[in-house]
Amino acid sequence: MDDERPIEEILDTIGDETAREVLAAVSEEPRSAKEVAEFCDLSLPTVYRRIEMLKEHELISSETLVARDGNHYDAFKSNFDATVIRLKEDEYDIRIYRKENLPDRFSSLWDELGR
Repeated sequence: MDDERPIEEILDTIGDETAREVLAAVSEEPRSAKEVAEFCDLSLPTVYRRIEMLKEHELISSETLVARDGNHYDAFKSNFDATVIRLKEDEYDIRIYRKENLPDRFSSLWDELGR
């Protein structure tokens, strides 16, 4: 696992059905908390709690956008491509494959080749 967090915390997070609904909603396209609440038919406080949980484990990210009326709001999106959970030697191993843009991917590959 890439993170220093205990694997149980990440498994608990993705094991939460509501958190998975929120994650699915923001994996399709960036959405505001209000849009997620409407899309998932959840209360806004519930959505915010799950967003904080998912952000804590770096499964989603946010960016501040400006609406037509000049107000600011956060749009949330998934920041990983895939998660693989394996049981190896009586221990769970979790790999989270992060979304990277092409320059980041090239830079990572270049660094690995230089080792």
